[in-house]
Amino acid sequence: MHRLIIVLAMIFASGLSPVFAQDKDFNLKFSSWVPPQHPLNPSLIAWGKDIEKETNGTVKSTMFPSEQLGKAFDHYDMVRDGIADFGYINPGYQPGRFPVIAAGELPFLIANAKSGSAALDAWYRKYWAKEMKDVHVCFAFVLDPGTFHGRKKILVPDDLRGVKVRPANATMGGFMTLLGATNVQASAPEAREILERGVADEITFPWGSIMLFGIDKVVKYHMDMPFWTATFVWAMNKDKYEAMSPAQRTVIDNHCTTDWAEKIASPWADFEHAGHAKLEAMPGHEVYKITPEQTDLWRKAAEPLKAKWAAQVKAAGYDPDAVFADLIGELKKRDSLAE
Repeated sequence: MHRLIIVLAMIFASGLSPVFAQDKDFNLKFSSWVPPQHPLNPSLIAWGKDIEKETNGTVKSTMFPSEQLGKAFDHYDMVRDGIADFGYINPGYQPGRFPVIAAGELPFLIANAKSGSAALDAWYRKYWAKEMKDVHVCFAFVLDPGTFHGRKKILVPDDLRGVKVRPANATMGGFMTLLGATNVQASAPEAREILERGVADEITFPWGSIMLFGIDKVVKYHMDMPFWTATFVWAMNKDKYEAMSPAQRTVIDNHCTTDWAEKIASPWADFEHAGHAKLEAMPGHEVYKITPEQTDLWRKAAEPLKAKWAAQVKAAGYDPDAVFADLIGELKKRDSLAE
């Protein structure tokens, strides 16, 4: 008993909680494919620092941005295989692999990335254990709605016929094919190069990131319409999660919540939203509006995308009507359904 008292006294003197004192130390590898200055990275780093604090320093983390650990397209498999302990995953980079979450990519559906991220996360929690069974999903979130940026004005769907477009995700890729455009596949870090070389003429991209990735140097026209968004997942390697103590896993669980999904998404949403005004003020750039009649043409042209999504979801063993109704319910509840 005397020895136990001495050990406990030493633990408290060191500032360590006895709950974590005997736990293994971890230094988690965070992998993000966006550049260091991207607003997502500081949010995730701060999130990791909060975990370090809550575990009394037993769970630390290091961020590896700019595809240092692997290509953007590969992040789900990188997390699954332990190349990264946590990874920033864009499900839309792998067409058909994750059909359920692709609902969040449908045009004219999600109005904003703040409450929209909370809605997507709360909804997807019912489905990710099956759809992303190879990883330990932490939370899901969305991008602030983006639009077309390119070398010419795109006003109506017919303007895309024969045009080379770099789509943001698989849903946008399917839409471009439907409209007679040619898809050019490239991740965000590769986007400027393909536009610069003339491999693509147009790009679907968020507003602030146009300048962050240097794409403002190779495009001129920007459609002023909240057209599309993208879904993302922050996920953990399953083996690394299981290797932690119950107390450490509890801290991880407390940081993998719908509230955290919105917190992580919000600074990035503000950054992208601010890009609209910055591009509008830049010499040599034109931000142009489209008419209500033109907007209606876009909405009508996008209708087949939902039917295609529903077929893929049904083939994966889900009821697409129930899945979509769940998402609409969450979006309405959080006032984030696009009108």
